[in-house]
Amino acid sequence: MFYEVVHKDAKCKARAGILRTDHGTIETPIFMPVGTQGTVKTLSPRDLKEVQASIILGNTYHLYMRPGHNLIQKMGGLHQFISWDRAILTDSGGFQVFSLKELRKIDTEGIVFQSHLDGSYHKFTPQLVLEIQRSLGSDIMMVLDECPPFPSDEEYVKKSNDLTLKWAREAREIYSRWQPLYGHQQRLFAIVQGGIYKHLREESARQLIELDFPGYAIGGLAVGEPKEVMFEITDFCTDILPEQKPRYLMGVGMPDDILNAIERGVDMFDCVIPTRNARNGTVFTTKGKMVLKAARFKEDSKPIDEGCDCYTCQNFSRAYLRHLYNANEILGLTLATLHNVHFYLWLVREARKAIIENRFSEWKTETIKTLTQVVKN
Repeated sequence: MFYEVVHKDAKCKARAGILRTDHGTIETPIFMPVGTQGTVKTLSPRDLKEVQASIILGNTYHLYMRPGHNLIQKMGGLHQFISWDRAILTDSGGFQVFSLKELRKIDTEGIVFQSHLDGSYHKFTPQLVLEIQRSLGSDIMMVLDECPPFPSDEEYVKKSNDLTLKWAREAREIYSRWQPLYGHQQRLFAIVQGGIYKHLREESARQLIELDFPGYAIGGLAVGEPKEVMFEITDFCTDILPEQKPRYLMGVGMPDDILNAIERGVDMFDCVIPTRNARNGTVFTTKGKMVLKAARFKEDSKPIDEGCDCYTCQNFSRAYLRHLYNANEILGLTLATLHNVHFYLWLVREARKAIIENRFSEWKTETIKTLTQVVKN
């Protein structure tokens, strides 16, 4: 069995589960650190294991552009290439192509786009995107989809949704008749689209369920819509998606947003926020966000978070970390990123404990009160 719900909170939709891959077992809810180009920025695989990361995310678009999936295949696949023996999920690259906007053109066959590196032209089709991910050898692959921007009118979202469903059917058929390259299983997830229109979300979800994918993602959110709309659509989708299949909310990554989505039945998350914010000097703690560059930490001998057992907090002071940022030392970025990724993984582990003990909603409410504060001392 690929995925199993081991406990559902008695008072809400939050659930604790297990994902079984050939590169290890993953307890859900889970946060996946983003390793877009085959690396979680500033961290080594050893660092990631130290903070108990069980799965990371790579990106099909960026790895296709460089170093290229054919080279990675020659090197024995992405696990071998980056020296990571735990699970990997690869995004389809659809969102990155969507982000190019002025450099792409969409038709029924796929997406023609210009490289952000050298302006060369390429075309992503459902088949090519799967072939790239097959060459990468990721444990979980994503179908090619179109992510409609917010706001978009209903007519546009309807056409976009129809196209995503067409590509999903093509991908499912291709996936059903080829074998992985490296001897381990690769599961394919579909992506529910439909913008903010519930009837289109339902149409998307129900048609994808008929195709019986191993897992389902909720896409097209966190693209500018109000948060209450994001959660309303998430809640609506998880009411429809199968109980015994994993649910992945793509690109949502503020700690309070993750907890609110867990309460609505989501299992998997990814986002660049913990790593990007760390490189910009912002860290997350059990008492709220902290801006390490602030002058008030110049002579502060305390760790980032006194209750944290990560390597950074066990060994370094706020004053030292502030100094590293002011001196433009790379170590500061590494130490802050290590802490943030540790914090996110600690947070979802605590969420899992609360679910199993049937106290998730109460725990979530109290936790969010502190997570949204700004640490000043």
